[in-house]
Amino acid sequence: MEKKLVSFIVAGDPNIGATLRFMKALSKYSDIIELGIPFSDPMADGETIQKANIRALKRGMKVSKVFDIIKEFRKYSDTPVVVMTYYNPVFNLGVENFVRRLKEAGGNGLIVVDLPVEEAEDYLSICRKYNIGTVFLAAPNTSDERLKEIDKACTMFLYLVSLYGTTGVREEISTLALNFLKKAKDICKNPVYVGFGVSKKEHAKRFIEAGADGVVVGSAYVRIIEKYGDSEETVKKLEEKCRELKWGILEGSRDK
Repeated sequence: MEKKLVSFIVAGDPNIGATLRFMKALSKYSDIIELGIPFSDPMADGETIQKANIRALKRGMKVSKVFDIIKEFRKYSDTPVVVMTYYNPVFNLGVENFVRRLKEAGGNGLIVVDLPVEEAEDYLSICRKYNIGTVFLAAPNTSDERLKEIDKACTMFLYLVSLYGTTGVREEISTLALNFLKKAKDICKNPVYVGFGVSKKEHAKRFIEAGADGVVVGSAYVRIIEKYGDSEETVKKLEEKCRELKWGILEGSRDK
């Protein structure tokens, strides 16, 4: 099975047109694009992505515009798009309405960060109805039994949080993360992707060598957007970072 790179950015940071250009650049080397809906209280996200949420919201980014971005992106690329959000925007729009509009726009999957798997029965049923893939997160302190339940609820991949705390760039991969990955691979039937703190080629290579089926990268891209804004330099740097990470995945796959 080919190992995957999931690339995350926040929709509307710094504006809608830029997001579309960034997605097109990332799609050259990414297997999946994860598009975050800006939220006023993104509790799972570190400072870098929190600031991106604020920038997007200040520019008037709304849920409906995220669907517009995906619809426009579909004119250029068939790279799968997974939307990441918190439950409040889904609830406000209505779960079925949200999922239906995501499907109509050309979206492929959904991550609702703060929806516990124990309370997701209706949500899962609606996602099945519209053939929208589901992704749930598991943290290092997740019990074996709960990991099994999360695995059952996932139809795309299971997203392993590689550390305690929020998203953000880290320098080193912890033993905790590698041990958790090993446990998840022993227990789970779905592909297991690792995120939170993955920011360079060496990280991607190491996780793939350790058995991950994919890696999720966000803050490393969002920092580039924060630094260079809506510019051609941003597009170039995003593409370079994405290529570097994909190369790490390919190296990790070959070395296995």
